[in-house]
Amino acid sequence: MSLKKLVVIFLLFCCQYALAQDTIAIKLQEVSVSDLLLKKHSESQSVLKLSDSVTKNNKPSLTNLLNYNSLIYFKENGLGMVSSVSFRGTTAQQTAVIWNGININSQLNGQTDFNTISTRNLNSISVRSGGGSAIYGSSAIGGSVHLNNDLIFKKAISGEVLVDYGSFNTLGTHFNGKISSDKIASQIGFSRNSSDNDYTFPRTNKKNENGQYYNNSLNVNFGYKFNEKHFVKFYNQSYNGERHFSAALGSVSKSKYQNFDTRNLLEWKAFFNAFTSTLRFAHLGEEYKYFENAGKDAFSFGKSVTAIVKYNAEFHLFSKMTINGIVDYTQTKGSGSDLISDVRKIGSASILVKHNVTHWFLYELSSRKETTNQYQSPLLFSMGTVFKPLSFYRIKLNGSRNFRIPSFNDLYWEGSGNKDLKPESSYQAELGHEFFTKNVSLQLTGFGMKISDMIQWKPNLSGIWTPENVNQVKTYGLEVVLKGNKAFGNHGFDFSSSYGFTKSINELTGKELIYVPNHKWVTNFLYAYRRFSINAQVLYNGQVFTSSDNENILTDYMVFNSGIRYGFGKKQNYKVGFQTANITNENYQNVLGRPMPGRNYTFNINLNF
Repeated sequence: MSLKKLVVIFLLFCCQYALAQDTIAIKLQEVSVSDLLLKKHSESQSVLKLSDSVTKNNKPSLTNLLNYNSLIYFKENGLGMVSSVSFRGTTAQQTAVIWNGININSQLNGQTDFNTISTRNLNSISVRSGGGSAIYGSSAIGGSVHLNNDLIFKKAISGEVLVDYGSFNTLGTHFNGKISSDKIASQIGFSRNSSDNDYTFPRTNKKNENGQYYNNSLNVNFGYKFNEKHFVKFYNQSYNGERHFSAALGSVSKSKYQNFDTRNLLEWKAFFNAFTSTLRFAHLGEEYKYFENAGKDAFSFGKSVTAIVKYNAEFHLFSKMTINGIVDYTQTKGSGSDLISDVRKIGSASILVKHNVTHWFLYELSSRKETTNQYQSPLLFSMGTVFKPLSFYRIKLNGSRNFRIPSFNDLYWEGSGNKDLKPESSYQAELGHEFFTKNVSLQLTGFGMKISDMIQWKPNLSGIWTPENVNQVKTYGLEVVLKGNKAFGNHGFDFSSSYGFTKSINELTGKELIYVPNHKWVTNFLYAYRRFSINAQVLYNGQVFTSSDNENILTDYMVFNSGIRYGFGKKQNYKVGFQTANITNENYQNVLGRPMPGRNYTFNINLNF
């Protein structure tokens, strides 16, 4: 990395710190999270909450939002292509994605493609750092991403239309409508994104060929309150999309990929004084088709169907202690052209305890045990405390055991799957210090993790690639998050700046894992004056290794974005904005041979009624 870039990082960080001493920002709309376990049992861990207001200053994909607003590292095979994550040095399969309290990671490959999630129809998005398997089950090793919808029983009618148009003929159209009363709450949201995606690689005459895509998502949510003690809620989300997979630099691709996902959740909640009963039924479906040649009808395919029944009994004791007993049953059937059809059945029982001993000390305990027809699950647990010795300072401590179950591809891929695989297991601990005043907060979190039985696909003696439990990995690091806001007169300021240092090492070889940057830094700044606002973003990713022997690397890079917005109408119900991404036309890749776009532009219109 050049000395010039280091100086820029240092000056910007110092500027943000200086600004924090006397600033406040525009207040973000308060959002009540539908995932109550996230809200009530995560105080001893770091949770980053991104409101609906934050998402509007970013492009609609979940990849873009979290890449510029969190310390998660994204591996993206070109703009809009397959996107996977590395959270605290772990793999993509070790990050859980939770939709309204339900784990939605693919049962086929064990992960979520973040470019298949549109942020426009979600009320709030949260990032929970560290282990969460005792609450959310498989994959919550590095952390979890929570996607929430809200159904609030309050008389209101509102609607919103957001249209984005930009470089590479990229078009996004989004609608959200809400109608609610004291008895009924309903929401409907639709989002469509499409792009020719034919950007020119920076400082070359080559283009991103065969990269066009489109996707549609529909959200329908409904709630009915029978009385103050009984209500039901129904959440539905469907997604379909098509991507023509662009090739790596210097090669040619004609392939395309189609996928269709559905998610349905029915919830009945009842309140009985100190006891709350919650019963949930969920149905999840995923299906894909892969065409090696987009011009031909031949394709491979895979699909899975998952049914979930989950019951949560919550007891409130002595007004300061909460005990949750949770049982659930999950059944998944997977099949495909390259997959041996099978059914997986999982039952689990969990106990969660939270005790606010005093106003300055609380502790959280949780444990989970699963039984299944396919593998032996370890006993999972989590223990955490929050200690507040001073009015402006608190300490958080958390330790946990977490795991990831083998995916259907790991177990049943035709000719390669390994039915004897054990779940990946991890022990981890973190210690956090938080300093806060009315307008400024500073968080310092150190973490360590040891992962056993990591699953790796390797060629056997016959040259066939098969998965095995081979790797032992240790990961450690430090995270720093600084936030501040200030308002005076017609002026408002808001900023956040986060830095993460991560080391993730294969203990068998002594080498670092691929695609885990030692350094990531993001900063967001917003200034508003009456009807006018301007925002800026900075993203720095350190170099990453691209081979397990650590001989090949991708160099570090820094990307700057900026945007302006102006509001019309008495209540600024109509806004127009213009954004410039990669202002300096940085030539960068986050996956080897997959250049990202240079400087590009987006114009947007936001109508609220």
